[in-house]
Amino acid sequence: MKFIGITGGIGAGKSLIIRYIESHYRAKVYLADDVAKQLQEPGSPAFPKLVEALGSDVLQPDGWIDKRKMADRIYADPALRQKVNEILHPAVRIFLTEALEAERAEGITELFFVEAALLIEAGYVGVLDELWYVYAPEEVRIRRLMESRGYSEEKARSIMASQLPDAEFRKYSDFVIDNGGSPEEAFARIREKLEAYTWLE
Repeated sequence: MKFIGITGGIGAGKSLIIRYIESHYRAKVYLADDVAKQLQEPGSPAFPKLVEALGSDVLQPDGWIDKRKMADRIYADPALRQKVNEILHPAVRIFLTEALEAERAEGITELFFVEAALLIEAGYVGVLDELWYVYAPEEVRIRRLMESRGYSEEKARSIMASQLPDAEFRKYSDFVIDNGGSPEEAFARIREKLEAYTWLE
């Protein structure tokens, strides 16, 4: 079983690629952002550490973290944001490692994917079998973000400017999927890459 990371800038179309892989291969896909959200719930090993870092008044009456309060605090305080990341990133890594080992033991899954925009920054390069980069030209990404999410061009460019440049993504990647054209062109690249793996109709 291969452990593969999928990364790329906002608007590159990672979700489209993931949906295609999930529906056609013996693959499990974990979105790092979704795992991180799950780890903010009561009962998670990260939960008490997050409450301690954020302050107990971040809790709602039902005992769950108030996401809006949490967001306000970490965006207003870079040191706190760093502390929260230092809690969540290792917890996500542990969660994924345990899920990976469980899938290996079961022996059915052939491809285990983790998707995140920050895989390179979070230090996954050394633990992945391969890193895939979903690429689309800047202008295509801006158009997609304006159409699908209602972003202004300024907001789209601002988010993109905060992420790694194309050259940096390519430097660490083992495989590049050009998703700037039609979806079928990107899918053809995936089929070629995964020719040796089981195809599910």
